[in-house]
Amino acid sequence: MAKESTKPLPPSVSDEEHGDEKVYGNIFAELESLDLPMGTTLRSVYDDQPNAHKRFMEKLDARIRNHDREIEKMCNFHHQGFVDAITELLKVRADAEKLMGQVTDTNRRLQDAGREVTAQTKEVIRCRVQQRNIATTVEKLQLCIPVLEMYSKLKEQLDSKRYYAALKTMEQLENIYIPRVSQYRFCQIMAETLPKLREEIKEISMSDLKDFLESIRKHSDKIGETAMKQAQQHRTFNSAVQKQASAGYGKPVYMLNGKGPSQQNGTTSQEGVEEEEETDEEVLTAQDLVDFSPVYRCLHIYTVLGDRETFENYYRKQRRKQARLVLQPQSNMHETVEGYRKYFNQIVGFFVVEDHILHATQGLVTRAYTDELWNMALSKIIAVLRTHSSYCNDPDLVLELKNLIVIFADTLQGYGFPVNRLFDLLFEIRDQYNETLLKKWALVFREIFEQDNYSPIPVENDEEYKSVISRFPYHDAEIEKQQFPKKLPMSQSVPQIYIQVKEFIYASLKFSESLHRSSTEIDDMLRKSTNLLLTRTLSSCLQNLIKKPHIGLTELVQIIINTTHLEQACKYLEDFITNITNVSPETIHTTRLYGLSTFKDARHAAEGEIYTKLNQKIDEFIQLADYEWTMSESDGRASGYLMDLINFLRSTFQVFTHLPGKVAQTACMSACKHLSTSLMQMLLDSELKQISMGAVQQFNLDVIQCELFASSEPVPGFQGDTLQLAFIDLRQLLDLFMVWDWSTYLADYGQPTSKYLRVNPSTALALLEKMKDTSKKNNIFSQFRKNDRDKQKLIETVVKQLRSLVNGMSQHA
Repeated sequence: MAKESTKPLPPSVSDEEHGDEKVYGNIFAELESLDLPMGTTLRSVYDDQPNAHKRFMEKLDARIRNHDREIEKMCNFHHQGFVDAITELLKVRADAEKLMGQVTDTNRRLQDAGREVTAQTKEVIRCRVQQRNIATTVEKLQLCIPVLEMYSKLKEQLDSKRYYAALKTMEQLENIYIPRVSQYRFCQIMAETLPKLREEIKEISMSDLKDFLESIRKHSDKIGETAMKQAQQHRTFNSAVQKQASAGYGKPVYMLNGKGPSQQNGTTSQEGVEEEEETDEEVLTAQDLVDFSPVYRCLHIYTVLGDRETFENYYRKQRRKQARLVLQPQSNMHETVEGYRKYFNQIVGFFVVEDHILHATQGLVTRAYTDELWNMALSKIIAVLRTHSSYCNDPDLVLELKNLIVIFADTLQGYGFPVNRLFDLLFEIRDQYNETLLKKWALVFREIFEQDNYSPIPVENDEEYKSVISRFPYHDAEIEKQQFPKKLPMSQSVPQIYIQVKEFIYASLKFSESLHRSSTEIDDMLRKSTNLLLTRTLSSCLQNLIKKPHIGLTELVQIIINTTHLEQACKYLEDFITNITNVSPETIHTTRLYGLSTFKDARHAAEGEIYTKLNQKIDEFIQLADYEWTMSESDGRASGYLMDLINFLRSTFQVFTHLPGKVAQTACMSACKHLSTSLMQMLLDSELKQISMGAVQQFNLDVIQCELFASSEPVPGFQGDTLQLAFIDLRQLLDLFMVWDWSTYLADYGQPTSKYLRVNPSTALALLEKMKDTSKKNNIFSQFRKNDRDKQKLIETVVKQLRSLVNGMSQHA
């Protein structure tokens, strides 16, 4: 029962108790219910009102007592049934024991029977555990086996030197396979080994690259040789196509000795066969000669390793070093064409490799890099060629060098390298080639001149005649009408010189070919070089020939005739060049040949030399003169030396019949004037102190012979007594002394109609004084004879008057 509350009771106790019963009844119902939580119910008991706990306990005790009474009633109600059940249970005990015995026996028998099953079950369990372990192991091995297989594959790739594939395998191992089994120690060891393998691959690939660089340095010569051979074959093929295309309408080319320009060396057919055989050969490339795989492999390896820039820098640096070595020529390279060929082959091989690397790789070398390297190399090549070619004195070697440079330039141009500067260099070398040609042809001309007999070419029959005119363009209707044997006016050197000039043109043309120049430019080159040959080399040889002491008058006359015909042949040389180049001579900028001036100058020099040698010969005869200047009277006939001289002049001027008229006339006039001057100088010689009248008379006889020679027209073409005028000074002077006509001379002096207009007072005075001295010495007793005294006085008077005239002339001057 719950304790009584200390609070005052409400007015109606029965209503309050009835309310409490209802409330606590609900609480007990909730507590007895298993579904509701007790915490909330109990909290409501304590939180309801003061002394609630006490009252709750009282109500709870009352509730317990009620349940106890209900249990007791129930037990009393079922007691008899319980007793009956116990009784029946006791009866069952015996059956239970019996059943227990049966069960025990059954259990024993079951245990005996199940012991073998248990053993088998344990074995099954053990097998199942093993099976599970095996399955787990297989599963783990299936994860490890790909790693091991990839590592084995890596080892095989390393052994077979497939390093790029090995790096890819490493990348797969690190990123895919090893992370799956990273907990195993072998995988950790494997992961630690991979960086070392990478470094090893890096070192091996770099070693392969070094071997490759050394290999291409050795094979550059062969690579370049192959590339240049292919370029030459291509150029030969194009040239053949062009010749076939122009064969139908091209102009006929002049033939030289029955051969065209391509047959001069006699090797055309042989070269054609060789070129055809070379064309049939398998075309090799740089890849066929050099294995580039080390470069690709090393590039890929360094790219995969993220160190591509280092590789690029190393490769370019090493190639620059190799370029400098390749561009360094041998000191004796200029001695043979093989030296130049090897030099060019190495350079071409170097840049062919670079071009292949440029196109086969991406970024290892760039176009800017190769252009820079080429510009550096080109400057060095030009400097080397300019230096070494200057040592070449053989035109054939220079020509072969030019052909090599053209093939070299065409080869590299085919690979995209600019080569304009090389062709500019060829123009410099062309000038040097022309110089070597000029030197060579100077020797040829000298040899021709030395072997020439300087006499007209004799032809015995028509065959010989045709042989000559086939070599030299000469046509003369009068000579053609003559019967055999006959003579052509020129000597053997003329057709030989003409042929050699054409040979020179061919030689010069050989250099001008393949220079990628127009026909007009080639025509201009040929004409300029031919002009140099004519105006410098041939002119110099002619001048030297003319000046040689063993060349006599006959030879000089023949040289003049030869130069005349060579001059006339210049137009045929111009036609010859025109037919070679197919450039019309009417073109505005066409250079003309200067052979006309060359041969005119040579002819003028020969003419001058004729005049000089003729005068020298006259001087030689004059030196033979032996006058007795004090003779009393003349011998009555001309001096022997003078007659010999006149005979020599007659025979000489007969040779001059083949000379142009003006040349012969000039030579004859020059000889007469020189003879007149020499005779005058002989009279007025300062060492000659005395001259008698007899000597003057003898001298007069000699001058008369000279005048007769002049009047006999030794050379046709003189008008009237033109040639005799060469002796007018002597004639008037001698007449003055022979007639002793001083009164007329002195009276008419200075008059244009004077009989002695050509007599100079000083000349007359000098000769008169010589005669005055002779008169004094030879006539010791002349002072006792009146006539002699008068003559002596006249002489003295004339001398005084002449001196006054001479003094007057000097003062006037």
